[in-house]
Amino acid sequence: MSVPLETWNAVYDNDSAPWVIGEPQPAIVALEQQGRISGRVLDPGTGAGEHTILLTRLGYDVRGIDVSPSAVEYARRNAAAQGVPSARFHVADALNLAAAEALSDDDGGAPVFDTIVDSALFHVFGEDPDARAAYVRSLHSVCKPGGLVHVLALSDREPGIGPRISDTLIRESFADGWELEDLQPVRYLGRVTESVAEQAAELEQIDGRVSVAAWLARFRRQP
Repeated sequence: MSVPLETWNAVYDNDSAPWVIGEPQPAIVALEQQGRISGRVLDPGTGAGEHTILLTRLGYDVRGIDVSPSAVEYARRNAAAQGVPSARFHVADALNLAAAEALSDDDGGAPVFDTIVDSALFHVFGEDPDARAAYVRSLHSVCKPGGLVHVLALSDREPGIGPRISDTLIRESFADGWELEDLQPVRYLGRVTESVAEQAAELEQIDGRVSVAAWLARFRRQP
């Protein structure tokens, strides 16, 4: 992946990740309320596990994966603390999901998901076209034909925190094998930590948080 594994582990070991806000992103909560999530669900780049915990509590068959062992351990502790110990988390590389044995069906077949919910992972590959292409292919390999991929990514349309990307980049990255059903501006909540303090200094902060511009895209996997 574009960011060294040690870096990902460190932010969870030190609890310094700006995307760990102690609750699910409102945009993802709204997706579920609108009936946009169904069937078997994958939460790639699960981080603190908030979305897997939410969906597990609501009765979904969901798996949260992260390349960082520290993130997975953090998510498991988080799930237990929230009274959802049945939430399932696995260490897996989002760039090669089809090879993730932990996600395979009981018969050893390739994993197939009806819905994939990407909250703030795709934009990490914004400046790495090879990793970005590999990630989109990886999603295609585990998403059922006709299934949906939701992408919540930080937007470059106004000042913000973290790696920000354009809607054009999202569209172009999912051009082959996908149908774009919707792409709209939304908001993303972030926590002000040392790693984003300089960027956040220009933004309105409320109780150590910022609300920044993001994109929410919905793609349907073609056969």
